[in-house]
Amino acid sequence: MPNFATLIMKGKRTLLGIALMLVGILPAKTQSLPTDGPLTVRPLLQNLGTRLLKGKTGSIVAIRPETGEIICLCTNSPTGPNTALAIGKAYAPGSTFKTAQALTLLSEGLVTEETTIECQGAFTDGNIRVGCHKHSSPLNLRQALAYSCNTWFLSTFMSMLNDGFVYDNKEEAVTTWHDYMTSMGMGGPMGIDMKDEKGGLVANVNYLNRRYKNAWDARTILWNGMGQGDITLTPLQLCNLAVTIANRGFFYTPHIHAATQQRPLADRYKRKRQTRVAAEAYGPVIRGMRLAVEHGTCADINTAYPICGKTGTVENGGRDHSAFIGFAPMNEPKVAIAVYIEHGGFGSDMAAPIAALIMEEYLKGKLSTTSEAKAKRIENQKTR
Repeated sequence: MPNFATLIMKGKRTLLGIALMLVGILPAKTQSLPTDGPLTVRPLLQNLGTRLLKGKTGSIVAIRPETGEIICLCTNSPTGPNTALAIGKAYAPGSTFKTAQALTLLSEGLVTEETTIECQGAFTDGNIRVGCHKHSSPLNLRQALAYSCNTWFLSTFMSMLNDGFVYDNKEEAVTTWHDYMTSMGMGGPMGIDMKDEKGGLVANVNYLNRRYKNAWDARTILWNGMGQGDITLTPLQLCNLAVTIANRGFFYTPHIHAATQQRPLADRYKRKRQTRVAAEAYGPVIRGMRLAVEHGTCADINTAYPICGKTGTVENGGRDHSAFIGFAPMNEPKVAIAVYIEHGGFGSDMAAPIAALIMEEYLKGKLSTTSEAKAKRIENQKTR
């Protein structure tokens, strides 16, 4: 048996993936990951992720918030692993995006943690009607995140766009909104050390003028407030959004290559990037994400170590996509995660339980007997 540590340190192409395959730790189907150096991904997480994505099309991305290291990047498609699903395919983020929306509204002073909105089962404006989940009413910001109230987020986003006191016009409001989102790593490639990354869409004024021929207003783009419409993100960007919340306002550019003596980490991966979000905005959003796990849309994944999370049920042509972002533990985050399963149904159906299992494997080193049984059930579920 060759000395794999020597091979890895020399940076040869056979490296970590082949070494781990030979000793039976890492499944051979992870060959779509880079092979030009040692990686930061954890074999146990890759192995579990490969199991959980069987029969499904989607991605799992997990990052160490304090470093930007990608510790899990698992994908599956009808033809096998395909990293483009995680870094090169932009999806509507659905309700996971409500976290970023809340951070923006709080930072701009347009809402507070206790701002309440009445919801009678749907948001209505003229001939527009958007249904909502069953929940009590009215809801404050924390509760709106926990129960994913469309009415709360559509109403407050429209109020932002129409606020003639804070902003001179709708263009200034959209530009402000856009600048917050891009500061959180959205709207363009993040600069991961992999090929073929793409960046998704955060609509700016020029884009809106082109698309709607200068005939748009708050009602035209209100869907952005709930993560649909003129907003798309890659699963990598969704995970990074969770990172920025876990870190209370900063992130490092995600990277998948481990530093070696021969190949040190480039400076751009060691540079802390601050978001534009006000420091005091993170507390309410984190409390809302915690409430979502304790009593809200993802209460089924509540554990002894406090997870903070946000589900997303993403409308599309066919069965809804299932999405989730989160991090754990709440006050000393060690892992942030995004899971996106095409045609997986509600966010709580597939994405949230998959994320919880990956976090447990990382934080605990192995799954409990109960969790292993859940993993086997998910492994046998198919979306195609």
